[in-house]
Amino acid sequence: MGRLNDKVAIITGAGRGIGKEICLYLAKEGAKIVVNDLGGDRDGTGGGKIADEVVNEIKELGSEAVANYDSVGTVEGGNNIFNSAIDAFGQADILVNNAGILRDRTLYNMEESDWDVIMEVHLKGHYNCTRPLVRYIRDTNRSDCRIINMSSVSGLFGNFGQVNYGAAKEGIAGFTRSLALEVAKYKCTVNTISPGAATRLTIDLIEAAGRKYDENDWTQGPEQIAPVVAWLCTDAAKEVTSQIIHSQGGILGIMQQPAIIKSFTTDDLWSLDQLDSLIPELVETRKFHDEEVAEKGAPKKV
Repeated sequence: MGRLNDKVAIITGAGRGIGKEICLYLAKEGAKIVVNDLGGDRDGTGGGKIADEVVNEIKELGSEAVANYDSVGTVEGGNNIFNSAIDAFGQADILVNNAGILRDRTLYNMEESDWDVIMEVHLKGHYNCTRPLVRYIRDTNRSDCRIINMSSVSGLFGNFGQVNYGAAKEGIAGFTRSLALEVAKYKCTVNTISPGAATRLTIDLIEAAGRKYDENDWTQGPEQIAPVVAWLCTDAAKEVTSQIIHSQGGILGIMQQPAIIKSFTTDDLWSLDQLDSLIPELVETRKFHDEEVAEKGAPKKV
């Protein structure tokens, strides 16, 4: 018996890569799946029916699935994706906001369209697909749902040539923290994944960085993300919410959240002379803190 029997999961951007692996893993655990994929190229252009192939694979596993080809970038698309679950299976329990595209350019060379389409698919896409689910949760008083959002080290750490993508992905982490508070009364959890995997969006970036891609190495592939997402959807994860879980290179970790690590107070308005000494001290504290965190966060063999 699977851990997700009787659950219905919506996975966006599920035709390939991380999304496809999540679909297959959740299906093996008994979930019924809405496979959403526009079928476009990595820059968001074009379209196709690749979601049908994933649906067929899920059915071969003995589970149920339907395909959806709407874009996550519009409110109408988000509503249609959600309604696919209700129409096919009569309920919705899990949403994995995975759809994504790239338009990598430095800000010097970035056009407005490059910025807007990334925000539309990534950040607004999370809004478009999540709003119908949370309204359904509220209106039906449904409990124990799961929302999994996809961020990226490009936003959480920063990455050259990805100010648009990085801004959207950092925004998703903030979206997660606030939404987790809003749906807590329904026992719904909301978590962020910080994934790292070789997919059609990233293989050329990996090779451009001088690293060799090996399709048989699971520590490089998208399959390492799927069990982490699946676990967060199970009853075992009912108390885990508002977290950033990192999965990359065979490493599983948890990321720290924004927090004040040292502070000062004064009875009067800050003077520049005071700030001459206080801000450098704060910066040094941050450096020490980062070194300590890096040491504690080094992976331990299990």
